[in-house]
This record gives sequence, structure tokens and C-alpha cells, in this order.
Amino acid sequence: MRIITGKYKGRHFDIPRTFKARPTTDFAKENIFNVLTGYMDFDGAEALDLFSGTGSITLELLSRGCHRVVSVELDRDHHRFICDCIHRLNVADAQALPLRADAFRFVKSCRQQFDFIFADPPYALKELPLIPDLLFSHRLLRPGGLFVFEHGKDHDFSTHPCFVEHRQYGSVNFSLFKSNSGNENS
Repeated sequence: MRIITGKYKGRHFDIPRTFKARPTTDFAKENIFNVLTGYMDFDGAEALDLFSGTGSITLELLSRGCHRVVSVELDRDHHRFICDCIHRLNVADAQALPLRADAFRFVKSCRQQFDFIFADPPYALKELPLIPDLLFSHRLLRPGGLFVFEHGKDHDFSTHPCFVEHRQYGSVNFSLFKSNSGNENS
């Protein structure tokens, strides 16, 4: 796993073979971040990485200058790996907050809002189709904020009221959502 660009560009981290998580491919990650630069400036943004897995997106967000990145991962070994990667980059504690927690419980109890949210749940997760509505109903995204949802080919979110765009890179699908008023209750 490597960081594509930013202040930690080119840094590599070897993912243990025992991991169940599949990191977003470098090809897909590079392409989606190229699209995202047209939507927002990450410098100074507050971001949330749900279902963090290997922490690939968290590290990319930190490298691109996010003021604060909260990453939520339930698996103990994955969480430990994310913490280790953040430590190896020497990121300030105030800038990165890796939490070992259930993403659904976190969303329901979180009182913070974010400029950017990335969610990459397991593609086979039965609750996967509910995640956009859950995030918008709990108002985790600031007005004007952007939510990127990575999912398999079997899901289509184009009818969601906050949907703005779909991108596909190989077998990786991204649906982009934008919060307009902060009052979406889909």
C-alpha cells in the first residue's frame, strides 16, 4: 500500500497477509482523488474514514493536508496497523484519531460534522444500502460537504437526493454525494 500524493507521497506500508480487508487499489484511489480535487480542497479539512480497513484512505487524507482525520475500524489487528502507520509517519495526535469502534454505533453517537466522509464497508455487508441515509439523517456531513461511498457493482445510488456522481475503476465503484443544506433526511 502506498500514499499517492501530498507530504507523505511515495511512502509504502506492507499489509500483513493475514488481513481480511482489501485496500482500495492504488489505481482506483489515484483516479478518485483526481476527481475529488475538482470538488474540494483537502488542506485544512476535517475528514472521517469509516470502515477504515488498512487505513489507506486515512493516510492519503493526512498526506493531503487534512486538519483532522477520524478513522473508524472495528477489527483489532487492522486498528493496530492503522495506529502503527500513523505513528511511523510521525503525525501529531491532534491530527489523527484512529478509533477501534463499530462504524454504525459511531455514526449514531457522533456529534461532530465533517467536510469529507469516505466509507468503504465490506461489499457483502447486508446494511450497505442503508449507509448513505444513515449518514445524512445523523447530519455528519457539513453543508457543502462531500461523501464518497465505495461499493460493489450490485448497488446503484443514483436516485438518492444527495447523489452527484458515480465513478467506476475496474471492479471498484464510487458514489459521490454532496450535502447542500445539511438538512437532508433521506
